[in-house]
Amino acid sequence: MEKERLDFFRELLQKKLSDLLNEAGKTVDEMNVLAKDNFPDPVDRASMESDRSFDLRIRDRERRLIAKVNEAIERIEDGTFGICEVCGEEIGEKRLEARPVTTLCIECKQEQEEAEKKHH
Repeated sequence: MEKERLDFFRELLQKKLSDLLNEAGKTVDEMNVLAKDNFPDPVDRASMESDRSFDLRIRDRERRLIAKVNEAIERIEDGTFGICEVCGEEIGEKRLEARPVTTLCIECKQEQEEAEKKHH
């Protein structure tokens, strides 16, 4: 892949990483504020706990995405970005633009999904 395209993807990934880290920081701040609130009404407390649980599930997904973004940046640095880890072919740029953390070309991803369907 050309250097300028790699630079484009590096910037895209670094912006995504920055956005994810900012959101994580906001969540921690919000949870600290909520932890100090006193909810004498059990329904209010249950609602707050439900919201907190939902936020934590979202943040867990984002944590996993942060790891994938960091891995994609590492692949840019080591020269393996945009190469399918199954077949070794180049991953299409349209696919990388849609999902820059991907490690599989569309064909290998489809095969993986079909195999998963057969096992479930």
